Amino acid sequence: MDLKKTNIIIAIMVAMFLAAVEGTVVTTAIPTIVKDLDGFQLISFVFSMYLLTSAISTPIYGKLADLYGRKSTLSVGIIIFLIGSSFCGLSSNMYQLIAFRALQGLGAGAIFTVTYTIVGDEFNLEEKAKVQGWLSTVWGVASLIGPFLGGFLLESLSWHWIFFINIPFGLLSIVLLHKSLNENFEKKKHKIDFLGTVVLSLAIISLLYVVFSVEKGCSGLSPSIIISIILTVLFLVLFYFVEKKAEEPIIPFEILTKTNIVVNTITFLCAAILIAMDVYMPLFIQNVLGFPPTISGLTMSPMSVAWLLSAVILSKIISKYGARNITFISIIILVVSSSLLSTLNTSSSLINIIIYGSIMGFGFGGAFTILTIMVQMSVDYNNRGAATATNALLKTLGQTVGVSVFGTIFNLNIVKYFSSRGINGVDPNNLYSTNSKGLEISADQITASLGSALHMVFVTLIFVAVLCAVLSLMLPKKIEESN
Repeated sequence: MDLKKTNIIIAIMVAMFLAAVEGTVVTTAIPTIVKDLDGFQLISFVFSMYLLTSAISTPIYGKLADLYGRKSTLSVGIIIFLIGSSFCGLSSNMYQLIAFRALQGLGAGAIFTVTYTIVGDEFNLEEKAKVQGWLSTVWGVASLIGPFLGGFLLESLSWHWIFFINIPFGLLSIVLLHKSLNENFEKKKHKIDFLGTVVLSLAIISLLYVVFSVEKGCSGLSPSIIISIILTVLFLVLFYFVEKKAEEPIIPFEILTKTNIVVNTITFLCAAILIAMDVYMPLFIQNVLGFPPTISGLTMSPMSVAWLLSAVILSKIISKYGARNITFISIIILVVSSSLLSTLNTSSSLINIIIYGSIMGFGFGGAFTILTIMVQMSVDYNNRGAATATNALLKTLGQTVGVSVFGTIFNLNIVKYFSSRGINGVDPNNLYSTNSKGLEISADQITASLGSALHMVFVTLIFVAVLCAVLSLMLPKKIEESN
C-alpha cells in the first residue's frame, strides 16, 4: 500500500479506537464516577443513552456520507464526539453526564459507519479484508488497553481525564483524513429525509425501550412493553410508506436485496454471539474461576489476534473460493467454538479458554469481514454509505437485543439453580448480598449458580450459530461489485 492509503488506515483506526476504547475505559471508571457524582441509581443510563443515540444516528450518517462525502461526514462525527467528550469531562452531576454521553453517542454513530464505508471505497478486494480485520482488531486492543488506561488515569489524575484524553487523538484523525483522503465528489443540492429520520428514530427508541425493560426484569406482559412493541411495529410500517415517497430516502429500498437481507440477518445474529462472548466470558473468568480483571483481559486478547489473522488469510483466498463458502466455513467455526464453550466448568483452565476464544475469533474474523464486503460491493457508490450504515445498525441492534436476551437467560437460570435446591427469593442482581437478607448461601453455591447459568448461555450460542450457518447457504457464491 502507498503512503496515502497508509495514512487513511491510520486515520480511520485512530477514529475507531476512540469509540472502542471509550466503552472499556468508562466501564472501568464508572464506579468512581457514580460515587463522586452521587448517582448510583442512574448508572445504566450512562451506557444506554450512548448506545441509543449511536444506534439512531448510524443510518443518518450513512445517508449523509452518500450526500456530502465520507471525509466531511466522518470529520463532523468525530468533532461531535470530541465536544461530547469534553462536556462529559466537565460534568458536575449525573444528569449532565448522561446528556453529554448522548451527545458522544451521536458522534460515535459516524465513526461506526463511515470508517467502513471509506474502506469499501478506497481499497481493493484483498485490501478490504486486511483493513477490516485491522479495524476489528482495534476493538480487541481497546478491550485490553481500556482497563489499564482507565486505572492509570483514575490513580494519577481523575476520572475527568478519561474523557479529555480523546481530544488529541480525535484531532489527529481529522488532520490525517483531510490530508490523505481525496474524494471526487460532485456537490449538489439535496433534500434531506427529515420525516424518515424522525420516524426511524422513534421506531428504534421504542424497540430499545422494550429491550432495556426486559433486561431490567420487567414483565413481558406489562402494558408499557406491549404498547412499545405496538408502537415499534406502527413506526416501522409508517417508515416504509414515508421512504417509498421520499426523493432521497435515508434507507433506499433498492439496497434491501435478498442478499443484503440475508447478510444483515446473519450480522445481527453474529453480533449477538459476539456481545455474549464479550460480556459473559470475563464474568466466567473472574467470578467462576476467580482470576483478577487483568488476567481476564489478557486471556481474551488472543481472540483479537486470531480475528486479524483470519482477515489476512481470507484476503488471499476470497476470490478463489467464493464468499458463500468462506462465510459458511467461518460460521461453522463459530458453531464449533460455541460447542467448546459449553464444556467449560469450574475446573476449566485458562489455556482452554484461550484456545476456544481464539477459535471463535478466527470465525468472527471471517464472518464479519466477508459480510461487510458483500454489503458494500452489492450496491453502487451513491448507496454504499446507506448500505454500510444499515449493516452497522443491525450489528448494534444485534448486540443490544442479544445482551438483553442472554441476560434474561442468565438471570432465570441463576434463580432456577437455587430453586432446585429449595432456596427461593434469590435476586440475581443482588447475588452477593443475599446473606445480609437472611438467605443462607455459601460462596461455593454462588460460584456454582453462575457456572450453571453461563453454561446455558453458551449452549444458546450453539443454536444461534447453527441458524447463521443455515442462512449462509442462501448467500451467492461469488462477490460481484456494482459500479
